[in-house]
Amino acid sequence: MGFGMEILFVLFIALLVLGPQRLHTMLGHVAQAKAELENAARGLKSQLSAELDAVHGAGTTGCSHVLVGDCDLCSNFKSMPESRGPAESPLMEN
Repeated sequence: MGFGMEILFVLFIALLVLGPQRLHTMLGHVAQAKAELENAARGLKSQLSAELDAVHGAGTTGCSHVLVGDCDLCSNFKSMPESRGPAESPLMEN
């Protein structure tokens, strides 16, 4: 049996078990859920595309652990002066 025949067989069994009114209602719910799933997938795809375009437009971030250059850890290290010695480090205070 092909894929189309299997679907027809399942629908026929569902028609016998549920009846025409409940089968119609059930198919309506399935169609609504399918539409919502497609809408969510479309939104996720557009969001991912926008993020990738933003990264591609901004160039490389220099961070191996983030896609977009908004890493708090890296921005903290970039804002710290590089000339600090071990005695001036805020982590080494007594």
